[in-house]
Amino acid sequence: MRTAEPAGSPPSRNQRAGGRRRGPDYSSQPAPEGGRGALRGGRAMAWCGAPRAARRLLPLLPRCAAGRRRIASCIDPSAGLTEEQKEFQSVALDFAAKEMAPHMAEWDEKEIFPVDTMRKAAQLGFGGIYVKPDVGGSGLSRLDTSIIFEALSTGCTSTTAYMSIHNMCVWMIDTFGNEEQRRRFCPSLCSMEQFASYCLTEPGSGSDAASLLTSARRKGDTYVLNGSKAFISGGGDADVYVVMCRTGGPGPKGISCLVLEKGTPGLSFGKKERKVGWNSQPTRAVIFEDCVVPVSNRLGAEGQGFSIAMKGLNGGRINIASCSLGAAHASVLLAQEHLTVRKQFGEPLANNQYLQFRLAEMATRLVAARLMVRNAARALQEELGDAPVLCSMAKLFATDACFEICNQALQMHGGYGYLKDYAVQQFVRDVRVHQILEGTNEVMRMIVARSLLQG
Repeated sequence: MRTAEPAGSPPSRNQRAGGRRRGPDYSSQPAPEGGRGALRGGRAMAWCGAPRAARRLLPLLPRCAAGRRRIASCIDPSAGLTEEQKEFQSVALDFAAKEMAPHMAEWDEKEIFPVDTMRKAAQLGFGGIYVKPDVGGSGLSRLDTSIIFEALSTGCTSTTAYMSIHNMCVWMIDTFGNEEQRRRFCPSLCSMEQFASYCLTEPGSGSDAASLLTSARRKGDTYVLNGSKAFISGGGDADVYVVMCRTGGPGPKGISCLVLEKGTPGLSFGKKERKVGWNSQPTRAVIFEDCVVPVSNRLGAEGQGFSIAMKGLNGGRINIASCSLGAAHASVLLAQEHLTVRKQFGEPLANNQYLQFRLAEMATRLVAARLMVRNAARALQEELGDAPVLCSMAKLFATDACFEICNQALQMHGGYGYLKDYAVQQFVRDVRVHQILEGTNEVMRMIVARSLLQG
């Protein structure tokens, strides 16, 4: 693409992705002491002297001639949080800034699955955030989880999204597994010594998940699986697969949930898919050919699988919406800085009233989406009857709104926004799929409408 050399000052290099994007400056802040405290038993082990990252978005911290730019209080993601939640957020933001943001572009370009980085995150308790502490989880609430995923997503949305799926799988085993299953699988998953994948979608059953065809025929104390799953995040690289399969008749009541381990005879994988975004996590088909699985690997009773899958997705929808929030917040800050430093027609773009109004709309939709997601997270934690509908509404609104925010931020960058040297384009590519997975936004509309019309 050839364009005329733009007039005026070029965008700040702080907006560039990867190694060229400048990280946070701690020169005026005391260094953290006491090591990397993990989140345990629902409490954050505070970092003595750690910077209050909850008040600043560290991974994309804008800088200008006047010095450090702070987040406007109207979009501050720490607003309304308890002191303990601010500590969780601070830990996650700091990890995102130091361990994820500097590598985000490289992971995307080279399609690197950052195993070591995720294991570092697990040392902070991010491998099993809402899993019970007795099997290695952090035991935090759904709201705490949303806060953490939003913060991590500012550093790399794609990687955080995979971590959210992994967390969902561990929660499913922790919640629906028996004591032997919990203690066999959860500790190594919470530490991210092992990784998990969620296997529901098939080539012929996407939104119509209850029509899945992967069969599990009972043979003594084993099941024999045949079929395939499509678009599986972590497929081929993950160690544990939470699989929905048909053990009975047609419809949702014929579906059960089995846990498979990598290396099981008959388990294989398709080619690695080439994707628009989410390139820091591999996606493959998962294939079962006379794959023998012990009955002892079944979660819950036969026929309970669809219910387990949907309960997992309620939380998954909050998680993925939270990842969208982090990308959108980062994009707002990038747009804010760009409008300030970029000049056209002899003055900063920030002086243009149209762009001021668009930035205001972006900020307003961001805060509205955040409030909606956090409300749904509380409802899910409290097991309210309308929690599934609220999760669907939050996922629908937040993922749509946040994609538009990221896309508008790219538009404000002009031609620079379309260059892979600039982080904003990666946020656009990574959040686009959030409107499709964990239930398409069209299905979210169906769920909400059904609740309204059928009471």
